[in-house]
Amino acid sequence: MSMRKNTMRLLLLLTSLLVLGGCTRGTSDLHRWVAQEKAKKGAPLPPLPVIKTFESFVYKDQAKRDPFAPSPNDSAKNAKSGPRPDENRPRQPLESFALDSLKMVGTIGQGGKMEALIKDPGGVIHPVHVNDYMGQNYGRITDIAEDHVDLVELVPNGSGGWMERKASIALDVQ
Repeated sequence: MSMRKNTMRLLLLLTSLLVLGGCTRGTSDLHRWVAQEKAKKGAPLPPLPVIKTFESFVYKDQAKRDPFAPSPNDSAKNAKSGPRPDENRPRQPLESFALDSLKMVGTIGQGGKMEALIKDPGGVIHPVHVNDYMGQNYGRITDIAEDHVDLVELVPNGSGGWMERKASIALDVQ
């Protein structure tokens, strides 16, 4: 066993000496090549282009309105006119859910008056009537049919006011 170890050590030593012996050659040819490359003159660079000076435009007419700012008359008019949500009315349970998370699961009719059955994300079924509210955009129920519920939502119009948007929930047939 020790004979084998000695042979392996000797073989490893000889291999190391051969590898190191290959690295001892001179690097004079490399130094010569680097010197030649440094001595070469590079191609001339083209002249830099002439940069034109930029003349900025100054909007001088202060009497006219800024074309990038909304008109103060329009935003004030839109905020005061048009539909607005009633902040003083008590909120109903289905107003805390997004409209697309609610599902219509059926209707109940009694004396010509329809009630829709709406299932919330927690699985609770709520009976709703016309003029009840649901959804997070002040959605007021305007019509209940056997296969859908129609609503009118109030959404911001982007200029400080509100606008009406129609929405509906169809009967979920699963």
